[in-house]
Amino acid sequence: MAAIYPDLKGQVVLVTGGGSGIGEAIVRRFAAQQAKVAFIDIAVEPSRALVRELQAAGTPVHFEPCDLTDIPALRRCVAATAKRLGPIQVLVNNAAHDERHATEEVTEAVWDSRIAVNLKQQFFCAQAVIPGMKAAGRGSIINLGSISWIIGQGGMAGYTASKSAVLGLTRSLARDFGAYGIRVNAVAPGWIMTQRQLEKWVTAESEAEIMARQCLKRRLEPAEVASFVVFLASEEASACTNQHYIVDGGWV
Repeated sequence: MAAIYPDLKGQVVLVTGGGSGIGEAIVRRFAAQQAKVAFIDIAVEPSRALVRELQAAGTPVHFEPCDLTDIPALRRCVAATAKRLGPIQVLVNNAAHDERHATEEVTEAVWDSRIAVNLKQQFFCAQAVIPGMKAAGRGSIINLGSISWIIGQGGMAGYTASKSAVLGLTRSLARDFGAYGIRVNAVAPGWIMTQRQLEKWVTAESEAEIMARQCLKRRLEPAEVASFVVFLASEEASACTNQHYIVDGGWV
């Protein structure tokens, strides 16, 4: 059974990319805490299906459809969430896109798109919630990174460059806003068995590599990342900020 953190009850939580994968697991975990959960996603139908499911289970969540690379639209979604639920107290910058791309074929437009979807929107989402957190004198921002850049994964230079920059962004925000009681941390998942990963990238060969390189000889599930994210948002992690936590089964 997942841990329950009483201080999260009633807190306003915003999760980006919450309609599937790790983001969906994070939404479910915060809903189980009886937090006021909103999530942003570009995929409308799966997101609405999640809302219906949680509503029927008695843990309603709010969905804002948005392309996070459209910064004005992102700002409108954050403002709409705060108007509907109250000032945002926890932000989870989860949304990302790990499409593979050959370096020789990357155009300037493709490069900019990788930065936009994996890094730029994290900064501007944080920028949008920080004023409310400053006014409240507290808040938690959790940025999702990746171990891909740490292990030197190839075939996706724009993605790995973006994800390495998440750590720099995290530490800068933590330093700038710690005086206001705002904690900022990064979480770097390993190879988590989301439906997307299973459908697109996991093969017998890649799974053999996982089993060879992880200390834990099993698949890692989205809920395991979600549980750690919820802990970081809670007062149980009240002294944790400016840090980079790896959840990878011991790969790194």
